[in-house]
Amino acid sequence: MCGIVGVLAKTPVNQLIYDALLLLQHRGQDAAGIVTMLGTKCFMHKARGMVRDVFRTRNMRALPGSVGLGQVRYPTAGNAYSEEEAQPFYVNAPFGVVLVHNGNLTNAHALKAELFDIDRRHINTESDTEVLINVLAHELDKAATGLPLTPHEVFAAVSAVHRRVRGSYAVIALIAGYGLLAFRDPHGIRPLCMGAGPDGEVMLASESVAIEGSGFRFVRDVEPGEAVFIDLAGNVHTQQCAAAPRLNPCIFEYVYLARPDSVMDGISVYQARLNLGETLAQRLISTMPPSEIDVVIPIPESSRPSAMQLAHKIGKPYREGFVKNRYVGRTFIMPGQSVRKKSVRQKLNAIGVEFKGRNVLLVDDSIVRGTTSKEIVQMAREAGARRVYMASAAPPVRFPNVYGIDMPTKEELIAHGRSIEQIREFIGADALIYQDVDAMKRVVGALNPKVQGFEASCFDGVYVTGDVSAADFQAMETQRKLQFDEEDGPARSRLALQSAEE
Repeated sequence: MCGIVGVLAKTPVNQLIYDALLLLQHRGQDAAGIVTMLGTKCFMHKARGMVRDVFRTRNMRALPGSVGLGQVRYPTAGNAYSEEEAQPFYVNAPFGVVLVHNGNLTNAHALKAELFDIDRRHINTESDTEVLINVLAHELDKAATGLPLTPHEVFAAVSAVHRRVRGSYAVIALIAGYGLLAFRDPHGIRPLCMGAGPDGEVMLASESVAIEGSGFRFVRDVEPGEAVFIDLAGNVHTQQCAAAPRLNPCIFEYVYLARPDSVMDGISVYQARLNLGETLAQRLISTMPPSEIDVVIPIPESSRPSAMQLAHKIGKPYREGFVKNRYVGRTFIMPGQSVRKKSVRQKLNAIGVEFKGRNVLLVDDSIVRGTTSKEIVQMAREAGARRVYMASAAPPVRFPNVYGIDMPTKEELIAHGRSIEQIREFIGADALIYQDVDAMKRVVGALNPKVQGFEASCFDGVYVTGDVSAADFQAMETQRKLQFDEEDGPARSRLALQSAEE
């Protein structure tokens, strides 16, 4: 769930990329990076931290050029604490390639062995992005027949990448001296779209909000499997490079990850959340009498549209019962259960008058690990609520995610192997209502008939790439445990300090 952006313009792009990354900050708070190109020379600055902390005036002045790209990182593979794994990544041959990536490669381990044994390329980190850029560089080298590099050769290289790589990947790359390249995996799991500026500028970004918020006009989404190459003259070349593309966007983008003011693959995120609230209301009515509810209260912020629509459908008042401290990072993004739990009360504070003596229905976008929900239910009781009900706009999260969301092990998921009643007891609610999986897919998919299905593996256990095995899950669990071991040392202290500051 990283955020990526690329810009080709006629004037310096450093500020444009910086502003776009601020608009994508919700997609990653661990690290940020920008690279720009002047002539054929690339200039890069990247570091751990929020965009506003990574880039100072001196850093921005050192990023000249009218073409560049950037990323905000949310680590789901590799080492969350490694400065080396902040993006962009760079390789010097062929031509010089810089790349940013949103997603997870499910066959990264096998590719790493191939790169060493066959392609004679060395991978120096645990990042699957380093694997991806080396695969792309190798295929560009094979496809290039001479100089100059042509769009046809670029697209041939991307086609070869699709044949070798599995998993989710939205990619923007800068080829020194030639231009910007963007492509999306054949299932379109992670989002990527394109916009145009008033003077022929082109922007590529994870979400439409970054394009429109930067003063560009949204043009369209990059299709699954499609490659877009923009040469330095501003000419846009496109080609479908996958053998059997199929649009299966990640449904968790609409539930939680994306900003509500974005439109992704023709679906308004805000409208999707309204629709989820409507079906959740129907689910609630079939579960318990709405007359038992005095007030509907969202858990800020992603659940607000769903909570408003639910309250409207059941005829109950909608109230803001929690105030969010906007300077604390998302608990979902924070690795480490103890840091996440501690941060809940730093992040939210209850407004007592909305709870005292009332039966309250709390609405959240999803319940992943359950620890946050447990804390919030307890806060509602401490604020004087007579009864506390909980509703989730998403179905139970029962399965690990391998495509770029921080849900890698089943042991961390409260719904894995537990009944709804057992989950209710754990979080301490008087009633617990979940969204239905099929209803969720139906009401979100109805907003764009061209969507052929969703990547909803964390809810239904179906992995659309068809290459995920038990061994893959075991490998992810091992990596996760190693990462937690690191948190027991100085890294945990650093993370706790960073979380408090944010």
